[in-house]
Amino acid sequence: MISKIRAGVYGGSGYAGLDLVEILSRHPQVDLAFATSNTYAGDEAPGTGLRYVPADAALLEGVDVILLALPHRTSAKTAKIGIEAGVKVVDLSADLRIDTPEAYERSYDSPHPHPELLPTPYGLPEINREKIVGADVVATPGCYPTTTLLGIYPLLATGALCADAPVIVDAKSGVTGAGRKPSLTTHFAEVFGNLIPYKTGRAHRHIGEMEQEAHKISERIGPIIFCPHLLPVDRGLMSSIYVTLNESLESDQLQDLYAEMYGGEALVDVLPLGEQATLRHAVKTNRCVISITPVLPRHAHITSVTDNLRKGAASQAVQNMNLMFGLDETTGLI
Repeated sequence: MISKIRAGVYGGSGYAGLDLVEILSRHPQVDLAFATSNTYAGDEAPGTGLRYVPADAALLEGVDVILLALPHRTSAKTAKIGIEAGVKVVDLSADLRIDTPEAYERSYDSPHPHPELLPTPYGLPEINREKIVGADVVATPGCYPTTTLLGIYPLLATGALCADAPVIVDAKSGVTGAGRKPSLTTHFAEVFGNLIPYKTGRAHRHIGEMEQEAHKISERIGPIIFCPHLLPVDRGLMSSIYVTLNESLESDQLQDLYAEMYGGEALVDVLPLGEQATLRHAVKTNRCVISITPVLPRHAHITSVTDNLRKGAASQAVQNMNLMFGLDETTGLI
């Protein structure tokens, strides 16, 4: 048995960071060395016996891996520090998910802070497991790309999508997906009893990331039309995905295809035909739950659901960490 992994969490007081701290503090093969928070420095990191330290006071000596639940641009700078210190890095921000500095700038309207770090293995284990095993740095995708890509992966892998038709993703996220820092749009009075679309169509910054990864699997996919919404719930993410199939496959064959492709995946559940995936299937779990609805012979509706803070962030980061260190990827997660 390997000795315990010493891990540090940057951004340990944000929503994703709190879930990271919780998971790692219970992980049988991890000793949590520190958790950072500039805002709550000196306060106890819940359930750990540790106290938050400012990011610049975190000591990397003797640490094996750092997990970064930090804002975009800040995260890449910390990743660089970790890499130079010889520490493995699991990044939860978008800073390392895009393959080129040019594509990053198109999506985020600013230059990449450390373009020399690109490209980095994309940490969606069900698709990229071989690239993650033993890696020193991994970019963990967020909730929208994770839920969407897992929802269409079997269709990409078999080349079953019609390249002349868009993939329409109607996605809805709990408020924690917007982070812990308060804003007008996440204020209780704005969210409660409401459903708010934002950055719809082709405007959301995750479009580039989703299409980048989809095209690595298959060029047989039309543009992604992505319509995210803010749900008046604390956590959970649902992607309702509408696809057009080509002549290679009919919609009534999808159930068997998905069941076969995900049959060996411990953290993806495909529901029986006729049962619809809901937020309650996934919230407070580390799984993605998928349901299939054949509509017409060439059209289908796929529902893909995750907990935006778990499989959409923290638990997926831990899944990646496990693979990086040669552990069973579900260690500490099931």
